[in-house]
Amino acid sequence: MPIPVIDLFAGPGGLGEGFSSILRTASERVFKIKLSVEMDAHAHRTLELRAFLREFAPGKAPDGYYDYLAGKLSREDLFARHPKEAINAAQEAWHAELGGNSAPEEVLDKRIMEALGKTANWVLIGGPPCQAYSLVGRSRVIGGEGREKYDSDPRHHLYKHYLRIIAVHRPPVFVMENVKGLLSAKVKHERLFDHILDDLRNPGNAVNSTRKGKEDEYRLMPLVATEGELLGGFGYVPEDFIIRSERFGIPQARHRLIILGVRSDVATQPDLLEESPLATVENVISDLPRLRSGLSKEPDSPEAWRQAVQELGDAAWLKKDGVPPAVREEILSVLKRLSSSLGRGNAYVVGATKPKRHADWFYDPRLPGICNHETRGHIRKDLHRYLFAAAFAKAQGRSPLLEDLPNQLLPKHENVQEALKETKFNDRFRVQLAGRPSTTVVSHISKDGHYYIHYDPTQCRSLTVREAARLQTFPDNYLFEGNRTEQYKQVGNAVPPLLARQIAKIVADLLK
Repeated sequence: MPIPVIDLFAGPGGLGEGFSSILRTASERVFKIKLSVEMDAHAHRTLELRAFLREFAPGKAPDGYYDYLAGKLSREDLFARHPKEAINAAQEAWHAELGGNSAPEEVLDKRIMEALGKTANWVLIGGPPCQAYSLVGRSRVIGGEGREKYDSDPRHHLYKHYLRIIAVHRPPVFVMENVKGLLSAKVKHERLFDHILDDLRNPGNAVNSTRKGKEDEYRLMPLVATEGELLGGFGYVPEDFIIRSERFGIPQARHRLIILGVRSDVATQPDLLEESPLATVENVISDLPRLRSGLSKEPDSPEAWRQAVQELGDAAWLKKDGVPPAVREEILSVLKRLSSSLGRGNAYVVGATKPKRHADWFYDPRLPGICNHETRGHIRKDLHRYLFAAAFAKAQGRSPLLEDLPNQLLPKHENVQEALKETKFNDRFRVQLAGRPSTTVVSHISKDGHYYIHYDPTQCRSLTVREAARLQTFPDNYLFEGNRTEQYKQVGNAVPPLLARQIAKIVADLLK
């Protein structure tokens, strides 16, 4: 039987996808997600669809699934054709909020026990929401009422729901993920992470468990090679739990805290993640169909878009000495090559493609197209900024800072001059360089594309949902539900499945 997995705070299912991808044989999975809990309605729909797909043996999904991805079949009709699998998927993917009215402790405990049955060998995965821990979020807290509000934010303690499950249900292994900013987060002037580590080592004591018998202790293990000092034989210094994803073949410099908890009676020592060659942005998105951005707040058409971008060629600042010659030449070259034949993509774009890196992971030979590959519209001024930024990056080998932009392209925001003086957030027009891993894909990508500009200046745009999903290493047959804003949020909040797969292999060996 596959090893059961319970996934809390599942999001769109990045961690679960990694665990589910490991095969014992061509038709048998090592792990089986038995229950995944997610409070966001759109992420839950994505999660449920993926649970439906996993009801079929690997590579044996029905044709109707691909018809649904291509927009030829409704979700209702797909599920109606396969009622048993749809019911199982609905049972696995639970739309509920831990600690809320939809998932009180007694109901959650019952669902977990039903999912596990009599199996003692299982895994708990997940990570509590991280907004309250993020460095950017905390930088906005000034003090006084703001400080008091921050200290009383209930999101600081969402991990305790996770902790209680460990104490009550005693998984042999758990995997907990969170943002790097958690290391420096403080509540009432004490470092929060130190308390979390103490709680995770002795979860029963932390939640005043009433379970009979001796309370379990857990060893907290980092997954990367470390020289940190042992802390009383329980674990390592907090910084040792940071995983730098780009070192492990992920095309993104995503640095996250990932804790592997091993119950003290499990004597096996886990392996470490093995580093692999760098994967770059170009490695994983250059094969995708080329698209143009759109014009927002004015009529949009291919020719109107081309003419709007070409206005840049008449800008007086382009002829001044302040613009590096290589950048000027690149801009002029791009303006000559602009095409009015590029489309803006769609929810489904016909044409199968294979990336240069991880092709076997991304590519599905049964999917003759690309999902979630549609561009956003931008105001005319932003089109000029994006073209300048992408041309600058191509010519100079780095993304421009605000101080590199001509004055005529600077946004008319009150904080721009402050950013220029203090160099704080002065990289707000950030190009994802072709030859490097991307910067961290976060949920803010849903608000605007300024931090996620495509490296190709002839496309003059921000990344699509599918391109962001490629950087997060979601397979191409992974459909994100909801509107485009909700899709971006899901991608930004996820754990890279290909990194999760590597962690799952370590857990599988540990449980042998």
